[in-house]
Amino acid sequence: MTSPQDESKTQNLFTESAYYQPTESSSTSMLSDVEDRPSPPANRYHGGIDFGLLALRLALGVILGAHGLQKVFGLFGGPGIDGTARMLEAMGYTAQPTLLAWITGLSELIGAVLVVLGLFTQIGAAAILGVTVNMIYVQWSSGFFEPNGFEFELLLATVAFALLFTGSGRIALDVNTPWRRRPVPFGLFFLLIAAAAAVVVIVLAR
Repeated sequence: MTSPQDESKTQNLFTESAYYQPTESSSTSMLSDVEDRPSPPANRYHGGIDFGLLALRLALGVILGAHGLQKVFGLFGGPGIDGTARMLEAMGYTAQPTLLAWITGLSELIGAVLVVLGLFTQIGAAAILGVTVNMIYVQWSSGFFEPNGFEFELLLATVAFALLFTGSGRIALDVNTPWRRRPVPFGLFFLLIAAAAAVVVIVLAR
């Protein structure tokens, strides 16, 4: 005969195995434990994901911001507005090249600032995406590889596209906004805006 202590040990052994089927009282107890546990906060940090998104935002923002400063203010040996207008005209953007130079430079500069700060991140990403899509269109005939190909612009466009749907991550000023917590519908909306802007520029300015 087995003692009550032996039966307790046997029950514990089976409880720890995958083959143990709990009784109704045990099942109720387990459910109560689950219900009593606090649910994780919906806005919690995601460690490496948030840090990775910050790294992508900084890289994209610094690169496009530097190009924007070149176009708008002529910094870093850039052409300034007049030089950018002449460059765009040489690329085939012959309708209002000066206005388009302002639009391009400010889109890069403002979009970069928004992306770096994580403030209205999807608006900034959409502005950058619209510019880079136009550059890909212009350089398509030159092939994929540098120095004249579109591989670099494609990489920048892909990062901007990804940020539309991931949002900024929690290391950003957007942290408590609805477009960070639900980035996909907002991403689709601003993707349509970026695509429409790119098409309008290609159709009307060339």
